[in-house]
Amino acid sequence: MARITADKIVVDFPIYEASARSFKSAVLQTATGGLLSVNSAHRVVVRAINGLTFDLKEGDRVGLVGHNGSGKSTLLRVLAGAYEPVSGSLQITGRIASMLDLWLGMNSDATGYENIFLRATIMGLRPKEIAPLVDDICEFAELGDYIYMPLRTYSSGMQMRLAFAVSTSVSADIILMDEWLSAGDASFNEKAQTRLQRMLGNAKILVVASHNEQMIRTTCNKLMRLLHGNMVEFVSLPTREAGHLS
Repeated sequence: MARITADKIVVDFPIYEASARSFKSAVLQTATGGLLSVNSAHRVVVRAINGLTFDLKEGDRVGLVGHNGSGKSTLLRVLAGAYEPVSGSLQITGRIASMLDLWLGMNSDATGYENIFLRATIMGLRPKEIAPLVDDICEFAELGDYIYMPLRTYSSGMQMRLAFAVSTSVSADIILMDEWLSAGDASFNEKAQTRLQRMLGNAKILVVASHNEQMIRTTCNKLMRLLHGNMVEFVSLPTREAGHLS
C-alpha cells in the first residue's frame, strides 16, 4: 500500500555568510522565496518549508502550484529523500520514482549502454533489476549502434531520448515530477507521452509541480498551493476537471 504522511515538516537552509545583525537588511532585500528567520544558533536561515501537514493515499494525483520560491521543488526533494526535515515527521510507504532530474548519475564519458546502468542505479534499482529493462530502453530510445558509444558523442536530442527512456522504464508506487516531461522532436515526443501516461497510470500516487495550473486541473484530483513554504490551499478537484491516469 502506498502512502505519504507528513506532520508539521520544516525545512531550513542556513545562510552561513549572513549574521543575525544583517537579518533586517536581508529581509528588506527579499521579495520572494522562503521565509527568513534566525535559528537557535543565531544564524540566518531560509525556511523553505514551514510546518506542512498532509496525508496522501492511493489514487491521489496531487498538483503543486505556486510562484518561484514557494517551496514546490523543495517539497518534492524532501519526498525524494534528498532533503531531510529539521523538524516534524515524514512517513512514506511504497517505491518512489523521482523524475526531478533525468540526467542524475549519467556520465558523458561512459557509453549509452553503461549510462543505462548508472542512471538506473541512482534511481534505486539493483543490477539484476536493470538487466531485463535494457532491451526495451534501447529500442525505445532509437539510438541504434550509438548505444555503445560515449554519451558525449550524442546530440542533445539523443541524450534526452536515452535519459527519458531509462527514467520511464521503472514501475513505482509513487512518482515525483517537477513540471511535465517532454522529450525530443514531435514524432518522438508523441510516443514519449504515451509511455509516460502508461507509467503514471500504473503508479498509486503522483505528485507533480507545475506553473501550468490548467494542466494540473486536468491531470490531478488534488491541488496544493504553496506560498513562502506554507500551504495556503489543499483541495480536491471536481471529477469533471481531474483527469484519470489509472
